[in-house]
Amino acid sequence: MEQQDITINYSFDLANGTKKRFLIRLDPLTSLMKTSSHSKVEWTRLTAHQCSCCRLSADQTAHCPVAVNIADLVTAFKDILSHESCSVSCITTERTTIKETIVQDGLSSIMGIIMATSGCPTLDILRPMARFHLPFASVDESMFRIVSVYLLRQYFIEKDGREPDFQLSRIKQYWKQIERVNEGILNRIRYAAELDADKNAIVILNCLAQILPMEIDEDLNSLRPYFSRPDTIA
Repeated sequence: MEQQDITINYSFDLANGTKKRFLIRLDPLTSLMKTSSHSKVEWTRLTAHQCSCCRLSADQTAHCPVAVNIADLVTAFKDILSHESCSVSCITTERTTIKETIVQDGLSSIMGIIMATSGCPTLDILRPMARFHLPFASVDESMFRIVSVYLLRQYFIEKDGREPDFQLSRIKQYWKQIERVNEGILNRIRYAAELDADKNAIVILNCLAQILPMEIDEDLNSLRPYFSRPDTIA
């Protein structure tokens, strides 16, 4: 069966009556197809507050792919406070999810999927999760998905004849780099957003990047209770 493009519609209905709509379109390999109309603004240039771990060069691209693709969001929410109440809906082919929440939580959810699919070499490890996007995920849900996807990746690596990492010995290295990218993007949007909604959305994403290595160090004990019943699979 031919794979189809993936569409994700996010809607923000703020308490003051303001409505904001965003369409995310991914190709079958979960790479972002739509780019921002604000892609040429100065803070999106690759060399403007470039991430310390960036693997791209100005010879490859003039603009940071993540910055380019979140620019519309940053512009749309630059004068909105992070704790403003809103109703956020996420519509995919499979389901519609609606949550009464605050702006920073909805923004964190949509920014996460855009950043993971923008073509940043460091964030590309997160791209397979985009096909099965889970909006408004809790910390436990995020941990479960991240580790599960990482281990599935190792299965395919082994099938390809390469050396897998089933012991999670390398995952912390990846997430340290992801943390640096989040910090770099936060530095960029500090110069583009007047209020704190966009900034706090990135802070939320970065908190997850900081929590995961600690969870790995503790042998994922927060998830262990879900597997505490006797194993019935021989």
